[in-house]
Amino acid sequence: MAEQNWESSLVLIKPDALKNSLTGYILSRMSEFHTGLRFAGLKVVAVNLALAEEHYAEHKGKFFYPSLLDYIRGYLHYPDDPWRRRVIAIVYQGVNAIQNIRDICGATNPHNARLQRPGCIRSLGTIVPLYDENGKFIGERTDNLIHASANPQDAEHEIKLWFLPTDIPPIMRTFPTERSKEYFYYKDTVISPKYTPGSYCFIGPGDIVWKSDMKVLHQLLKGKKQAYSTHAVLAKYLINKEIEND
Repeated sequence: MAEQNWESSLVLIKPDALKNSLTGYILSRMSEFHTGLRFAGLKVVAVNLALAEEHYAEHKGKFFYPSLLDYIRGYLHYPDDPWRRRVIAIVYQGVNAIQNIRDICGATNPHNARLQRPGCIRSLGTIVPLYDENGKFIGERTDNLIHASANPQDAEHEIKLWFLPTDIPPIMRTFPTERSKEYFYYKDTVISPKYTPGSYCFIGPGDIVWKSDMKVLHQLLKGKKQAYSTHAVLAKYLINKEIEND
């Protein structure tokens, strides 16, 4: 992509947006006609636990973290309808895509979004009070309808977390890939290059993978410190599969 300031960004339309039938509104606000941005990838995702934990890893240990995992997985908005628990994940591309999308979304906190940019997407969000098991108020969770990458580094991490290279047309892939020469299997939270009964082959010879993911897998096999979590590699391969134990 030779065009100046050409960027990719991850956008997630969250369960609260889906419940409130805001999908069409959000997509129209971000259409190429209005923004100059275009789709590079889109999928409907039943968010597994590994994916939720990796997406919100920076918040691990905070009081709202468990609620955040339930939120993105759809458990809070669809407690009795498992088939409706999903997120729409989109890769957008274009000039200054990251800031353009964040301007359309508005501030993270819906109260601030309403004050700063009335009519922006997150101005339609809510703040939910949280209580401990004894009913004591412990803080708030932000249900803000949509996620958008904050910067180019986050965008790369998030796109690689939610999307396989083959989910994106070859000419639109902005991050390096390579073709695997090996098998990689997963079973009971363990990644191995060897098959064992009941294991799941998530990468095989000839598969196109993110180059940085392959580096992490090789570091794992050699017993070296990994550049990032192997769960960040694996999570995308578990999307919409029936093998996770969560």
